[in-house]
Amino acid sequence: QVSLVESGGGLVQAGDSLRLSCAASGGSFSMGVMGWFRQAPGKEREFVAAIRTPNSDTYYAGSVKGRFTISRDRAKNTLYLQMNSLKPEDTADYFCTGRRTRLIVSALSTWEQYDYRGQGTQVTVSS
Repeated sequence: QVSLVESGGGLVQAGDSLRLSCAASGGSFSMGVMGWFRQAPGKEREFVAAIRTPNSDTYYAGSVKGRFTISRDRAKNTLYLQMNSLKPEDTADYFCTGRRTRLIVSALSTWEQYDYRGQGTQVTVSS
């Protein structure tokens, strides 16, 4: 059984940067697509970013495009989310997701399309 474990969250000030990591274990890291979602207190969960194989095509929510970068290191079985120029509205629990097969672009932002999900890491951005 594949396990995804996020790390790297914390409390930062507006304008700071953070890098989240998601370590995959328990199986082959041959995911067709991996992504990040987030859920702020009292709000619905939302898509943040995704990366697809084999070309590592990346996709972002409009609210983070230009500030966040998703990447993966196959050798380390790890997914990353580099977050720059953080804003208070980025405060949320961030979840790593994975799916064994590829997804069409229109489905990347759908939580239920992913086979695996982590427990989340908390990010708090103070103003």
